[in-house]
Amino acid sequence: MQVLDKVRNFIDKNLTATVYYPHEEMKKHTTFKTGGPADLLVEPGRITELQQLIQYVRQEKIPYLIIGRGSNLIVGDKGIRELVIKIGKKLSRCEVKGEEVTAEAGAAIIDVAQAAQAHALTGLEFAGGIPGSVGGAVFMNAGAYDGEIKDVLEEVLVLTVSGELTVRKKEELALGYRTSLMQKNGDIILQAKFKLQKGDQAAIDLRMRELKQRREKSQPLDLPSAGSVFKRPPGYYTGKLIQDANLKGYQIGGAQVSPKHAGFIVNTGKATSSDIVNLIRHIQAEVKKLFGVELETEVRIIGEF
Repeated sequence: MQVLDKVRNFIDKNLTATVYYPHEEMKKHTTFKTGGPADLLVEPGRITELQQLIQYVRQEKIPYLIIGRGSNLIVGDKGIRELVIKIGKKLSRCEVKGEEVTAEAGAAIIDVAQAAQAHALTGLEFAGGIPGSVGGAVFMNAGAYDGEIKDVLEEVLVLTVSGELTVRKKEELALGYRTSLMQKNGDIILQAKFKLQKGDQAAIDLRMRELKQRREKSQPLDLPSAGSVFKRPPGYYTGKLIQDANLKGYQIGGAQVSPKHAGFIVNTGKATSSDIVNLIRHIQAEVKKLFGVELETEVRIIGEF
């Protein structure tokens, strides 16, 4: 029996809220809208079922990858041979209690910011335009407009490499610029609790509107992208470096440095993942050659090319 058939049999017998998709095109699961097929993509419907699935594949030594909403992801054009476990809409419950917001890892961070806004809670306004999931946002310590997840995070529920459910306080998570403990120790983020403050509803609404207008004015929201492709190097602005290298609008295949914001790469319609990766490499080489600055990617690159 093939390895992934064993996974399907395990799900059929044990996990009633979990769905799976054989030969699933990953372009349906990334904001770049590129990527070849995953041999098997599984979407758990309950935290307990995700825990059971992870315990099973670890026990059977089946290779797997965890993804969220695919907003920080480039998947190779030949797809993915490992099992892909997606923490997405089926694990997206969100609850507001007092000044705390608790959200499952598959919830869109935008939806969580809007839930906070609806309850006149301030602190998450900066996240109102971040396209990823709660799990991805915590994993990357996502940020925008002078705010970061670490500013408002209280604790996370994780599944450890030993298969245990554990609550980790913010202080344990080594949250830094686009980095966290989970990037190093293999913990899977299942849920996050944010500690916010009661605020003025009109002021929160105004701040959310202002940031939305700033995004619409400065970012290419009309084309598929992964947001900021590169981390900001200390002492520099990434977009300015790329613009000063005369790469604004530069194109390889269907992948283009956005004419609107040089820190973004967009899919103009027919980009492949290889186009995007080749453009990333070209940008890195040019910026290094001209300014001696090494640009580090913020996006994850996975799968076969």
